[in-house]
Amino acid sequence: MQIAATLGIIWLLATTGVNALHPIEIKGNKLFDSVTKNQFFIKGVAYQPRDGHTTDNNKWTISDPLADSTACARDASLMQKLGMNVVRVYEVDPSKNHDQCMKSFADAGIYLLLDIATPKFSVNRKTPEYDTRLYSAYRKTVDAFIKYDNILAFVAGNEVTNDKTNTLASAYVKAAIRDTKKFIKNTKKRYIPVGYASNDDEFIRDAIKDYFTCGQEDEQADFFGVNMYEWCGDSTFEKSGYADRTKEFANYNKPVFLSEYGCNLVTPREFTDVESLYGSQMTDVWSGGVVYEWTQENNNYGLVKVANGQVELLDDYHNLQKALAKVSPKGVHMDAYNEQRQAPQCPQQSEVWKASAKLPPTPSDGACGCMQDTLSCTASDQVMNTVAGTGGNSTSVLGDQIDMLCGLVSCDDISGDAEKGRYGAFSFCSGTEKLSWLYNLYMEKNKNGKCEFDGNARITSPKRKDVETCADIQATMDPTEEEEENGTFYFR
Repeated sequence: MQIAATLGIIWLLATTGVNALHPIEIKGNKLFDSVTKNQFFIKGVAYQPRDGHTTDNNKWTISDPLADSTACARDASLMQKLGMNVVRVYEVDPSKNHDQCMKSFADAGIYLLLDIATPKFSVNRKTPEYDTRLYSAYRKTVDAFIKYDNILAFVAGNEVTNDKTNTLASAYVKAAIRDTKKFIKNTKKRYIPVGYASNDDEFIRDAIKDYFTCGQEDEQADFFGVNMYEWCGDSTFEKSGYADRTKEFANYNKPVFLSEYGCNLVTPREFTDVESLYGSQMTDVWSGGVVYEWTQENNNYGLVKVANGQVELLDDYHNLQKALAKVSPKGVHMDAYNEQRQAPQCPQQSEVWKASAKLPPTPSDGACGCMQDTLSCTASDQVMNTVAGTGGNSTSVLGDQIDMLCGLVSCDDISGDAEKGRYGAFSFCSGTEKLSWLYNLYMEKNKNGKCEFDGNARITSPKRKDVETCADIQATMDPTEEEEENGTFYFR
């Protein structure tokens, strides 16, 4: 069966007020315009203006760029003149309205490549987990954007595993890809691809590219992006390392593209790599790339400088415009392309790559709620309020309580081990639900104890008797009403 049939066609939908672009379809390891049947090459730019700081916890905030209709209209026109057909956005607030921005980009012939993980809602590479909170956040973002004709694909993780010390995190990200794919296929009228964007670490580059596209089809990423900054200044295809990377992906089973590129060690950037990226040396393997980035920030990668709503086109903008104007990538016609490639073997576990091919289970609000209903000693409002930020320190209270109890009772049912591929039945539940499970487990072990724990626990009346059936409850596919009402999205 062709991969295109497995993935399904991204059907053309008429969205009110937004011009319809042709759906982009995956067939084999290439992208195609499903109407013209021409191969599609990404000519993209990263778009995430940073607007300033917030006083909340001294964390950096980034506004949702797709909620600023004025800026979108201005920038979409400039991107169109630059020669762009894709914009990559890293963070959005799905509760906001994005109609006007998506219309501006659609009118300019620009598709959206959208990251669904954010700094608050993402797998932590140091202490990886994939829980109901993350799964709910990812579904909300998908729900908010899948209605637009010009949504190209979703990125479920960006450089989460970035070296050999944190490869276990990839198991959790791949599980999120699996579940997001299933959510889209089961609940939406059209299918949008879901993939991963990796850094270019020399020690794990081979293992990670294979890990995300190995195994069963429903577990595989639909595409693989590489954030690569090897071509600096006036380099060459061979000297830069592009030749080596192209050779490594020569037989890859999924579309691959540069999810970020544009080294700035030499400025202004001349973008001499564009000729190779969209020329015969690379177009048989790569599906284009995304230049980093649109606005000038402290890291000095900007194509334009924005101040008080006014845009200054920088040398990098003009140089990239000239470079793109010179290229016209030649691909194959969709009907003439029938090559289907085998998925790679999952990488063997070693000192460099430790993540098991066995993935964590799908987070289930139903299973966690069911488990909670069987307990007679649970976390009190004191803990709930602390986690909600209304008092105390959530990390010290919740974390210290769990750490303390894990030294007294077994934490197997609420823990995950991505190296051994072992995951507890309630490893995806929230921190307070896990703490409640441990409180109850401790009380069952110590019959004469009191359900107090310095006010952090309380006695409750169980609503169910058999916890064994809870782990088998099917994962919920939609956010609960409470999640819809109380969900908040934070930007660093």
